[in-house]
Amino acid sequence: MAGSFAVSAILTAIVRRLAVRVGFVSRPRQDRFSLNIVPLGGGIAIFSTLALAILSAALVVKFFISLPLIERLSGSVNIVPADVAAKIDQLIIVLLCMAALFILGLWDDKKHLGPFFKLLVQFIVAIIAAAFADVRVELFIQSKILTMFLSAFWIVLIVNVFNFLDNMDGACAGIAVIASAILFTAAATSGQVFVGGLALILIGTLLGFLLFNFPPARIFAGDAGSLVIGFFIALVTLRTTYYHEAQSGRWFAVFMPLIVMAVPLYDFVSVLFLRLRSGKSPFVGDTQHFSHRLKRRGLTDAQTVLVLYLATLCTGLSAIFLSQVDSTGAVLIFLQTLMILSIVAVLESTSA
Repeated sequence: MAGSFAVSAILTAIVRRLAVRVGFVSRPRQDRFSLNIVPLGGGIAIFSTLALAILSAALVVKFFISLPLIERLSGSVNIVPADVAAKIDQLIIVLLCMAALFILGLWDDKKHLGPFFKLLVQFIVAIIAAAFADVRVELFIQSKILTMFLSAFWIVLIVNVFNFLDNMDGACAGIAVIASAILFTAAATSGQVFVGGLALILIGTLLGFLLFNFPPARIFAGDAGSLVIGFFIALVTLRTTYYHEAQSGRWFAVFMPLIVMAVPLYDFVSVLFLRLRSGKSPFVGDTQHFSHRLKRRGLTDAQTVLVLYLATLCTGLSAIFLSQVDSTGAVLIFLQTLMILSIVAVLESTSA
């Protein structure tokens, strides 16, 4: 995590300066809340850091996993070298899928592509990831075709959820850090070193970027960054094991991603509802995100994102215990999540 943090911070600083020189900046628009000219290109630093980390991991697995020292270390943390080596192909496919979304986002940042073309590319990438990188859910469902399409739908949903979240300084990256930290806890509890490592890499990468993106932002991630972040979060949610047969009766732990993502999903659903109710296309950007609605109640940018962070942290912390409580405890966690979202709804609907 420390390595990805350092690389991300350095690359973000470099990209920020280059973006200003070449005019790759975000300018004030009617469908955007920012009133300042801010450099884009944060997505370049985010993608580059994640890509370097994945390539480094693949090289280590390929050329060093069989060394005696590595074998002894892997044995101490219950890792089978052969199993890790088998994940190289999956890592490469994940990297290619991530690269496709990065290019799509970068293209959109420059040319403003149509929503249906972006959705088509996202679904193609999601299906490839689900089919060939084993990025899919398999609990309680025997059909691989069905799980593949369900997983692809989830990937596209989370990709767009985080794309929607990229509407205020620090919102997308900060919430992604919190979600990743919660998911890392679940992966570590299940002994999933591979998935936990991916979560730590993402956390370090986003923290390095947040040094420049927390209000007032000095650089934006753009679609090139938010699409990659959403894909990586979806990857971690689908590869994490939540349910163990030995813990009979605790199957409701599979709902952990929904609880962790409750706040981002609330924003996504509420914005779609408001746009459709006003007769607008759900794919056209505006300033009706709940972060914007909170700010219009008198909060500063920093106060607004901190409210979002705290709400996400509250739902996420309770989600950790889904695998440890009985059915009554699970119901209470779901009710608590609904109450937290209700508090957010009340705050954003109250007159200034």
